[in-house]
Amino acid sequence: MKNFLLTILFLTCNFNFAQENLIEKLLRQNPQYFSTVLSNIDTFEVQIIYTQINRDKNNYPKFTTYKFNVDPKKYFYPASTVKLPLAVLSLEKINKLKISGLTKFTPLKIDSVREGQTSVTIDTSSVNGLPSIANYVKKVLLVSDNDAYNRLYEFLGQEYINEQLHKKGFKDVKIIHRFVPLSIEQNRYTNPITFYDGEKILYQQPEQYNNKTYSFDLKGLLKGIGYLDSKDSLIKKPFDFSNKNYISLETLHNILKAIIFPETQKNKFNLTNEDYKFLYKYMSMFPRESKKPGYDSTHHDSYVKYFLFGDSKEKIPDNIRIFNKVGLAYGYLIDVAYIVDFKNKVEFMLSAVIHVNKNKIYNDGIYEYEQIGLPFLSKLGKVVYEYELNRNKKFLPDLSKFKIDYTKLD
Repeated sequence: MKNFLLTILFLTCNFNFAQENLIEKLLRQNPQYFSTVLSNIDTFEVQIIYTQINRDKNNYPKFTTYKFNVDPKKYFYPASTVKLPLAVLSLEKINKLKISGLTKFTPLKIDSVREGQTSVTIDTSSVNGLPSIANYVKKVLLVSDNDAYNRLYEFLGQEYINEQLHKKGFKDVKIIHRFVPLSIEQNRYTNPITFYDGEKILYQQPEQYNNKTYSFDLKGLLKGIGYLDSKDSLIKKPFDFSNKNYISLETLHNILKAIIFPETQKNKFNLTNEDYKFLYKYMSMFPRESKKPGYDSTHHDSYVKYFLFGDSKEKIPDNIRIFNKVGLAYGYLIDVAYIVDFKNKVEFMLSAVIHVNKNKIYNDGIYEYEQIGLPFLSKLGKVVYEYELNRNKKFLPDLSKFKIDYTKLD
């Protein structure tokens, strides 16, 4: 009996070891791409999560997840990746309000009642020239628009954002600021908002204030050897991230899984089928395919698609779509993605973060995004994609759910 238990323990340990190291194996098999980063893992703060998806005969997905250097307590600045949960929560909040005539397309006005706040009454990028939750979600997903994120933040409120995500089991989250220079206290307040239909007011949300604090025992909140302050003066001390947003890579990965595969989740977002289709459309749409809002040629296909194509401005092949959210700030690059190849019946999830700041100075704008960060993420996506192309699957996936008509205006 003792020998039997030892054998089971040995097999279990070996299985877990294999799971943990498949990613490292792929990295080490391609030293031409990854040797620099692999030799300085701690400096580059790399974390990677790769989920294989195997379908059964009914097309139901089963997941096998591999991790490399993942630690939810190792702080990294999540940058624009926090926009994804806010987009989802905003669509969900509309549904929870259950007000007749109120939808994600309903026009809204945002008021300004204290210093640091700004009001909104028009949005020339939308189909009807008016602001709406739908158009803000579009802009967040299409080009990672900062103002659109700020408006979703104001609609939700700081307390609502954090409490709702925590209740759904996404514990490693602290979203506490807009992407404009405001104080900690100013970010606790969010603007009054009115939704209307012509002269009729459908819903008025007063100014909100959050008096709660969110504390996490995190490693690496003090970074670097200096930073530039608001006057561009060099402060020769580490940059403190303790009052910045926080979300772990695992949490981002699991939020994406909940969006892409809601049928597998216990704590689902309260979204309609149309909401999911809306998210899938704008998570995977290229800026050139969007008419309202519209974007110029500087917003190339890989503008917010770092895996596979981040180091290129060429057109992405028609058979590949990437449903994702990226982040880029303070030397951090993050991509959290579900990637499909309709032609070759490939699908997988991949999430990763890398930090590039050779001089260890923050706010100076000198980061190795083009030289190291984007090539690393692009090559990582390609290596995992090639592995998936050659991986045997008992049942090929039916990916018709993710085939979308991008020509229709919403």
